[in-house]
Amino acid sequence: MNNTGSRQFASGGASGSDWPPHWETRENGIRVGRYLDPEFLQLEYEKLWSKVWQVAARIDEIPEVNDYATYEISDQSVFLVRVDEKTIKAYHNVCPHRGTALTDGAGTFSHGNIICPFHGWRWDTGGNNRYVLAREEFHGGKLCNADVALKPLPCVEFAGFVFINFDRDCIPFDEFIAPVRQFLEDLNIAEMRHYWWKAIPIPANWKVAQEAFFETYHVPATHPQLETAAAAFIYGEEIKDDFDTFTHRNVEYETLPHGHGRFFAGANTPMQGKVAAQQEEDPVDVMAARLQLLVDGMDAQVLQDDVDLLKTLRGKPIPEGSSLGQEYIRVLYEDAAAKQRPMPKLDPDVLGMWGGEIFIFPNVMILPQAGNAMIYRVRPKGNDPDNCCFEIFSTRTLPAAAERERAWVTPVSDASDPQQLKHIPRQDLGNLKRIQKGLHSRSMRQTWLASHHEKIILGMHRELDRYLRG
Repeated sequence: MNNTGSRQFASGGASGSDWPPHWETRENGIRVGRYLDPEFLQLEYEKLWSKVWQVAARIDEIPEVNDYATYEISDQSVFLVRVDEKTIKAYHNVCPHRGTALTDGAGTFSHGNIICPFHGWRWDTGGNNRYVLAREEFHGGKLCNADVALKPLPCVEFAGFVFINFDRDCIPFDEFIAPVRQFLEDLNIAEMRHYWWKAIPIPANWKVAQEAFFETYHVPATHPQLETAAAAFIYGEEIKDDFDTFTHRNVEYETLPHGHGRFFAGANTPMQGKVAAQQEEDPVDVMAARLQLLVDGMDAQVLQDDVDLLKTLRGKPIPEGSSLGQEYIRVLYEDAAAKQRPMPKLDPDVLGMWGGEIFIFPNVMILPQAGNAMIYRVRPKGNDPDNCCFEIFSTRTLPAAAERERAWVTPVSDASDPQQLKHIPRQDLGNLKRIQKGLHSRSMRQTWLASHHEKIILGMHRELDRYLRG
């Protein structure tokens, strides 16, 4: 990135044997300087964000020809524009005349004209200059269109996302995305469409914010309504070292090449019918009540239509050789087929990822379910390591006849306000300010990481080190 301080710092020997001890990634934990030091953040801007493939937009932000959206990271601004039905391009957001930013936010270029608001220079969406006022005054009257063409960046559309890279000599996108490509394709993430999208300022480091979602270990304490038996152990008077009733015991975690990762619980999840009903209870009601908590608490990943379909099984016998989970999946896919609604690949391994997460390094998390996905994106904010921007996208596939809406972001001013965020995001995001505050304690030198449940955190930091120390 064009940051003088980071260039000076990077050239001052922040690699090899000179790597400060308080920046270390350790086998069992992370030294806190990685979350607190402005110099570390500047190094991230210089060596990570300037070289890594990153999600700049979702295609729902620019659905029609000439639509544009602006993406910012550090002091760099980029705009993405839909050139035609099959082509999206990314350009540095700058007029080559005097440096004016050409876009702010999102909109549509009228008639495909990109016009500088300062002096009226004009380009088409292919980046070609079409007009310079008083051209004869520039470069001795020899100014060519090629001299002032917009500067493109590497740009790839995949799985409903638009990825960009500031480094023209970057790793090929296909190589970068290969470890998670099949998961995203099998889950049909490319067909996910906008439902709602919110951006929330968070007083925490961007890594702190996303690491809160790399594990399910936090669920009993943070979301006691979702893990009542486990929460009873934690918040009860009698302390018991008994994890058998913790749903998260069933979760498997994988670290993948290039810093990516995933976790999943297979069929051992309430989202797929794994419920403990008492003899007098209808398992459908128990499962529906559990899923309703997610609908009311998030309105993402699990939606009301999913619960309503489940309730159609109430009072019906489960066929021999089947299960409640299998019957739930059956009615979901039958309903989707009738509506011509795309769904994940009907395969046990793919269905096993429902309720889990796929992490795309460095900062995107996808939480898939039955034709829905909640997506998180976290970015550092300015030069302050204690702040970041946290975004939540609620997406779902749509019936063939449904109208596709353009995605517009809703800013959230207060993450604790129930009028702006539902209960579960408020629970999660409420932890982050506390974590960042605690990391500043003089008694805190490193975090401690669980070898199983928090391995994706360690994997992310190790990949980050490869960029920063490379």
